[in-house]
Amino acid sequence: MIVFEDVLKLLSENGWSTYRLQKEHMISNGTIVRLRKKQSVSTDTLNTICRLCQCQPCDIIHYADDGKKEQE
Repeated sequence: MIVFEDVLKLLSENGWSTYRLQKEHMISNGTIVRLRKKQSVSTDTLNTICRLCQCQPCDIIHYADDGKKEQE
């Protein structure tokens, strides 16, 4: 499963408050809620975060085996 790091903390460290992100129409309120809950977001959102923080996707997400087998 894909695991999200503390993306809002990373954004904050780079000068992007949740208020500013919403006001400047960078990330919607619904997406910010998903980030707070460390739930999945779209690749467009990941692209925006990487652009704003000058980072790579691997800096904010990683894969962790959840032990579930794939159904055939």
